[in-house]
Amino acid sequence: MIVLVLLVWLVQAAAVLGRLLVAGWPILAALMAGALVVGALRLRRRVAADRRRAEHLARLRLTLTEIDALDDQQFEFALRDLMIRDGCTARQVGQQGDQAADVIAEDPLRGRIVLQAKHTKVGGKVGSQVMYQVNGTAGPVHGARFAVVVTNGSFTRDAKAWGEKHHVHWVDRDRLRLWAEHGTPLPDLLRLPVAARRRTLGRKAA
Repeated sequence: MIVLVLLVWLVQAAAVLGRLLVAGWPILAALMAGALVVGALRLRRRVAADRRRAEHLARLRLTLTEIDALDDQQFEFALRDLMIRDGCTARQVGQQGDQAADVIAEDPLRGRIVLQAKHTKVGGKVGSQVMYQVNGTAGPVHGARFAVVVTNGSFTRDAKAWGEKHHVHWVDRDRLRLWAEHGTPLPDLLRLPVAARRRTLGRKAA
């Protein structure tokens, strides 16, 4: 008996719902159309914003004066944007415990590049200790093919010598001017070699 009552109630409820849907379909259709229009407008604005950002990055130039005025995190984001300008995909990853990586970039021709940012006061110098840290984590931890330390200051003589010996690239104030202000792409500035193409699986060596 209870089951029968429930079935009758369900049938009546379905009938009422059906009548409501039939009576209210113009309103539902209008709501759906409105939602589609709003979604299309949002998508259009997002695409336009992404295009404007891409155009801005393509012609991005930063003077040393502008760079000196940045804080540490802003400097990291600036390096990320410069890598994007150079044709890489890049993300800012610097935070506490970042294991000597503030920006990780993927160069389509050269592979992964890890950047360690050292924003200093004008005249500040970066020592060899930073080179040791970057060398120890760039490849083993971050899977990078190239490690680069970038500063708006300078490097000690020992830091430069150690970096060149152990293939840790460095960008000092003079090189930063060429990269950020004059627009020379970082891979060209540092003469980073293009990665050798991988042999297709199953193809025999010539």
